[in-house]
Amino acid sequence: MASKPGPGLGADDTRHKVRIGVFVPLGCQLLDMACVDILGTMSYEYMSPLEGIIPGPIIKLAPSVEIYCKSDQPRSLTFRYIGSVQPGENIALTSSVSIRCTHNMSAPEVQPGKLDIVLVPGPDPTLTVDEESKKWLAAHAAVPTTDILSICTGALICGAAGILKGKKFCGPRSMQDDLQKKFADQNVRGITNGNDLVAAYARQTSRHFPGPVAEMAVVMTEVGDRPQHYTTGKAATAFGVVWQVVKAVFMGLGSKKKTS
Repeated sequence: MASKPGPGLGADDTRHKVRIGVFVPLGCQLLDMACVDILGTMSYEYMSPLEGIIPGPIIKLAPSVEIYCKSDQPRSLTFRYIGSVQPGENIALTSSVSIRCTHNMSAPEVQPGKLDIVLVPGPDPTLTVDEESKKWLAAHAAVPTTDILSICTGALICGAAGILKGKKFCGPRSMQDDLQKKFADQNVRGITNGNDLVAAYARQTSRHFPGPVAEMAVVMTEVGDRPQHYTTGKAATAFGVVWQVVKAVFMGLGSKKKTS
């Protein structure tokens, strides 16, 4: 399927580079982290071998996305997976999946000003954020050219770091009241999932992802087509959950009768 880049499509030193760090100090939900692949899809490194599928003018606009992956060979497509553990050690995700840490928070390559985007996928909401993680994230948020993308319970890490003050932010819909109490001076809103957030971010951030590049990636990954606001209110959602609980109770009673 892939083909070699055609004339004029080769990578060069003048191509815009986007440096992305995925911050996972406490482990995270696999589904939350997966959205980083959408940003990878917007890269020149991903698009250029698909010249026969993606039009050349769009490929030429694509940035070089840097996300460090552990490899013995140099790569232009690199993602930085940043944790509190040491490089080479595993970071546990859900569903029995783990990723290999590429950078400890102390590494020179991931200090404030070295990253354009820091993605914070959602951890277990019962865990406590350590002081080093708070300081690291707060320092990056203080850099005007660095964007912080918080996914789901990643809002808890951002809130603990003190970077949500005076801002609207997204968090799990089921935790809206708890988040509002915990971060009373902020304005919390619900979130669908990380794919929607990343697609919306790319569409609004032309300095990193030109419009045609973002739209092509959104089409290819089939994300970003849902409305910003929920179509059902909190009461309707709560009723739906209660109804499923009632159904589960009756199904459980039916199972007991069959086994008795």
